[in-house]
Amino acid sequence: MANFLTLPIFQDIILPFVLIFTLVFAILEKSRLLGEDKHQINAIISLVIAAILISFSAQIAWIKQFVLFLIIALVILFVFMLIYGFVYAGKEGFQMGSGLKITLAAIAFVAVVIGALVITDTWSKVYDLFTSSTVGANIIFIVIIAAAIVAVLFGKKEK
Repeated sequence: MANFLTLPIFQDIILPFVLIFTLVFAILEKSRLLGEDKHQINAIISLVIAAILISFSAQIAWIKQFVLFLIIALVILFVFMLIYGFVYAGKEGFQMGSGLKITLAAIAFVAVVIGALVITDTWSKVYDLFTSSTVGANIIFIVIIAAAIVAVLFGKKEK
């Protein structure tokens, strides 16, 4: 027996519309891009953007896949933070060092970029670029050289 959450109109139209409308409205309200107390204009712009989005089925599929990726990543992060909190929590509660915050942010950034490449079907092209051509090897070499230069110029200086 199916419920209303499994109906295609709900999954392909209503939920993506509400998600995009809410996100765009929140961004416009928080950034005050159009000025103070412009709630109606922000709502109209959000409505139009969300309405335009639902007319493109490929982008709806991307959003649905991205939301699934987000949910799985949040569950993994929650389990990690729960275990980390049990093991390393201070007397005042959960405390995360700045090094761990930076590491988790870097991992999250890389995961989102790879997730976006996989969802948009460009991951195979990027993978092929780095594994079957000299261009990819040159790009990796340039990145390593740039990282070494940054490490030398901005590394910690001994006293």
